[in-house]
Amino acid sequence: MSQYHFDPETYLDLIHEDVPAYEELQARIAGALAGRAVETVLDLGAGTGETARSVRDVHPEARIVAVDESEAMLARIVLADVELLVQRLQDPLPPGPFDAVVSALAVHHLDAGEKRALFARIRDVLHAGGRFVLGDVVVADAEVAPLSDGYDKPDRAFDQLGWLREAGFHAHIEWECDDLALIVADRA
Repeated sequence: MSQYHFDPETYLDLIHEDVPAYEELQARIAGALAGRAVETVLDLGAGTGETARSVRDVHPEARIVAVDESEAMLARIVLADVELLVQRLQDPLPPGPFDAVVSALAVHHLDAGEKRALFARIRDVLHAGGRFVLGDVVVADAEVAPLSDGYDKPDRAFDQLGWLREAGFHAHIEWECDDLALIVADRA
């Protein structure tokens, strides 16, 4: 993906241009939480809050903790009952427990080892039976999103399933579109 660190004013225009299935990805992330008891949500790489808004549409009373390394991006989130934390995905996660953890188009910035470590930390902050929903760019036959060398580090969805299972999740691919995948992982 183009490097969006990012002008919060133009972020959504750029993301829609680079990721044609962005709206569908957001709807599918929120849909993966529909019908579940979700009172607390951790949004990793929250950006301007699009994923938090999608989740809030499905769970209007949920308390959301939004994490992003960009204070300017987080400042664009104008939802009630959202705690904003400026930190990197490599940093320790806020102490849970959370009913759900979501992430859209952020984890692909981590290398394989960092992803594995993050998945273990996510497991640790989820309630037993909690759900992690990851919508992200992956290595695929059809690449659509432009990638920046050294900044974007996607891996195959299949590899990420294995790392999630190693971390103690029951994980599966819920949806794929070109170089996007939606992975749903429930804490065992």
